[in-house]
Amino acid sequence: MKSLELSGLLATPTTSTVRDALHHMPPHALDELIIEVLAATRSGWERVVVDRVSTFTAGRSDEGRAPVAAYFTPTEFRTAEGTHLGWSPFVAALASTEDIPDLSHTHTTAVFVPEEEAALAEEILADPHLSEALNRLAALDPPAHGDLLRVHLPSRQVTRLTT
Repeated sequence: MKSLELSGLLATPTTSTVRDALHHMPPHALDELIIEVLAATRSGWERVVVDRVSTFTAGRSDEGRAPVAAYFTPTEFRTAEGTHLGWSPFVAALASTEDIPDLSHTHTTAVFVPEEEAALAEEILADPHLSEALNRLAALDPPAHGDLLRVHLPSRQVTRLTT
């Protein structure tokens, strides 16, 4: 089977052909497939983050130097299921050097914001594609308090830093 045909089938994983093939695969092969799919999913969402941050930073410079990296911090989200950590959809810092900037100013007193107001602020102010990608990355690998998400623009690498 050609690569394009296979990718076409996998693009619609709920078709009967793909579903039947999955049901006939041995469990170890399915486990390996899950690992590959999760890695590919993470890579795909990271590409979206890099693309959106690149678009955001285009034309911005600090004393004539273009940003090298953007940093995101975790934030708590309240939902009907409870409170969870995710990545804030707003850039915490842009850096024009390889050094990690001092983000201590981002540590503030927690203020309760009603769920509806937080959702409205994100809807109005945040890039929806970036927000979706950050939410998906957080679902795949939830951040902890104190973590940073670094988007290195020259290498197009997204790295979670634990502080």
